[in-house]
Amino acid sequence: MDLLAARDEFYIGRCLHLADQAALRGEVPVGAVIVDASGAVVAEGMNLRETEFDATAHAEVVALRRASLLRRRWYLEGLTLYVTLEPCIMCSGALVQSRIARVVYGCTDPKGGAMGSLYDVASDTRLNHRFPYTPGVRAEECAARLSTFFQGKRKNRTPRA
Repeated sequence: MDLLAARDEFYIGRCLHLADQAALRGEVPVGAVIVDASGAVVAEGMNLRETEFDATAHAEVVALRRASLLRRRWYLEGLTLYVTLEPCIMCSGALVQSRIARVVYGCTDPKGGAMGSLYDVASDTRLNHRFPYTPGVRAEECAARLSTFFQGKRKNRTPRA
């Protein structure tokens, strides 16, 4: 395994830890980490839609907001975002707008993914910024977190009268 692949696996592991924390809060288990070129963590995020009553509080957006505040700028060139689930259209758009350098994600999202599944926002030549992405890093572990979470939700669902 080369150095970049090892680094990608390490940071997806950190994202999985954040996803576990999100699940403990009743949130969909998705975690995100933003790192600089040296490998230093700039910001982290997890899904907080239920906690913050905010449809835009996806893990990626939470991490982008924190990185922007810490850097005191919205322009996040040179940074890589790691996330357990393929970004949706909203998050992919936010990544384009932030000028992120690269994205690495765990499992694909066939129902809402916008980096290869339904759309390919990151590579769309009609947009003013494009970036490379690496899918499938620790995909099975990422998918298992989501599967377990939603199985639990279905199991605990109260029947309608």
